Amino acid sequence: MSLPDTILPPLARALAAKGYETLTPVQAAIIEDETAGRDLLVSAQTGSGKTVAFGMAIAPTLLGDAERFTEIGAPLALVIAPTRELALQVQRELDWLYAEAGARTASCVGGMDARTERRALERGAHIVVGTPGRLRDHITRGALDMSALRAVVLDEADEMLDLGFREDLEFILDAAPEDRRTLLFSATVPKPIAQLAKTFQRDALRVAANSAAEQHADIDYKLMLVPAAERENAIINTLLYFEAVNTIVFASTREGVKHLSARLHNRGFDVVTLSGELSQAERTNALQSMRDGRARICVATDVAARGIDLPNLDLVIHADLPTNPDTLLHRSGRTGRAGRKGTCVIIAPMHRRATAQRILKTARLDVTMMAPPSAEEIEARYRESILSADMLTRPVAEDEADFVAQLMARHTPEAIAAAYLRQQLAARPAPEDVSDAPVFDKPGDKDPRTRERFEGGTWFKVSVGRKHKAEPRWLLPMLCKAGGVTKTAIGSIRIFDTESIFEVAAPKADAFAKSIEKNGSGERGVTISAVDGPGERRSGPPPSQRRPPGPVERFDPNAPRPERADRKARYGSSGLRPDDLEAPAATGGWSPAAADEAPRASKPDFDKPRPPKVSKAPVSKDKGKPKWAGKDGAKAKKDHKPKRKPQI
Repeated sequence: MSLPDTILPPLARALAAKGYETLTPVQAAIIEDETAGRDLLVSAQTGSGKTVAFGMAIAPTLLGDAERFTEIGAPLALVIAPTRELALQVQRELDWLYAEAGARTASCVGGMDARTERRALERGAHIVVGTPGRLRDHITRGALDMSALRAVVLDEADEMLDLGFREDLEFILDAAPEDRRTLLFSATVPKPIAQLAKTFQRDALRVAANSAAEQHADIDYKLMLVPAAERENAIINTLLYFEAVNTIVFASTREGVKHLSARLHNRGFDVVTLSGELSQAERTNALQSMRDGRARICVATDVAARGIDLPNLDLVIHADLPTNPDTLLHRSGRTGRAGRKGTCVIIAPMHRRATAQRILKTARLDVTMMAPPSAEEIEARYRESILSADMLTRPVAEDEADFVAQLMARHTPEAIAAAYLRQQLAARPAPEDVSDAPVFDKPGDKDPRTRERFEGGTWFKVSVGRKHKAEPRWLLPMLCKAGGVTKTAIGSIRIFDTESIFEVAAPKADAFAKSIEKNGSGERGVTISAVDGPGERRSGPPPSQRRPPGPVERFDPNAPRPERADRKARYGSSGLRPDDLEAPAATGGWSPAAADEAPRASKPDFDKPRPPKVSKAPVSKDKGKPKWAGKDGAKAKKDHKPKRKPQI
């Protein structure tokens, strides 16, 4: 299929040399006749070829009827990107797209030598690509001449506003000529983007290349639920299971990137990192390592979630859950770009399952559940890849024939095959052990194993309750330690006044019982023992602390309160009810006389008059007299007037 005639010939030749046979939807929409010469507000999914799209869109504005640039001076086009990596990537794309037209490009990004950039601008450039802060700095210093601009492109405009570049963007657009073309590209068009377009564009044409339902159709989304303590093991096994050529693993923080990259490096993976604390040279080297094959895995923060395009990036792993659906889409959009297929694995701890489901539902993605790959599954894939290796199908070369004959003469075929197998397995990292995580048909389904695991479970009791301030958060670790089990083996915990009961899963009940029998008790004298079932529990305080039998008195707020004498007659001299007292002697039952003798907390006697409170006057250190007293010590305090400080 040939490219459309609306593409300028030098650009069409560059596209053909790059292997383009068809255009993506956004590229086809951007070169329609109705878009010629107009301001554009374009919304398209990440990875849809937007750089080539706006490169083709501004070409007629920059070149006119000519096929090559003849003069070089002040820039004719300005492209603004949110991050350094995206800006440098845009420059690389425009370099090959405009190579036939003889265009010269220059970059102005933070983290690079500003003096080198100023010298490049002085030599002249047709297209300048940069980040908002550095471009504003060059404009303020007079190094970037904006007078000849014919087109301004804002790439990933929504991200630039999220990063706080609105003031810089307004400054740059105000400095550009009013008759310029303004092309605004954004994955979404929220209200701030629409307001920016209304302010700085003239009668902009809205171009929506894809609907939300069609986003990321080339990406296979998988949700993997794992125990929180086994998250890193699941990441390692996922990398080994898919064996992707290139992979990006996203973490939420810089510390998380450091920790995860160190763990993967220790396991034998070729890893590079990408985060905001790295210098621009370090970030460029990391991406170049991924492009030339020196590294296969990049552990990154969300700084790599926008615009990064790596060849053969087949797998994206969310080691930490993204904070919102937009971040999820942009992270995942690093794979499945320009028609390629990709896989995205969201690894979520079990306790954050609801959060993961909410983000996926808001993003309107078709997600399938996946269990963490087991060691057996990974080893089976290892053997399959070894059996189907391409090198086994190649014919023996002439320079290899003699040595192959020597090997066959000295060793048996079985010995050679075994050596080859051991060599191949040694070159691959060993998989990690992971628990049997639950697998759901859909993200919203309940765990089918929850009740099965505790069906026929055994109930145990522990000798602490509410009166001992028992709480599940400190009971659970103690029970696991005493019984030698993990927290997944403990089911319901019910706390009562003086004791608590808990359920142990059926497969672990016998081992738990043997462990507590061997250890004797829990921590600090707490005893643990088995019970017949949940019906044995006490539903209230022990009998010795219950109220005596009789009619239950109900409080009537309108009834007159009994006099103190009546209360003494009914409840003893203390005036306290039976349940306010400690348990009396075992045999005598309850009576006012017994209540008077029962131990109780001391209470103040409110009938006894309290002595008046006397304040002490401040005493002078030298004479032992009140400071306000006169020489004879008899002057009244009320007559004393302190000296006022002079008003200044």
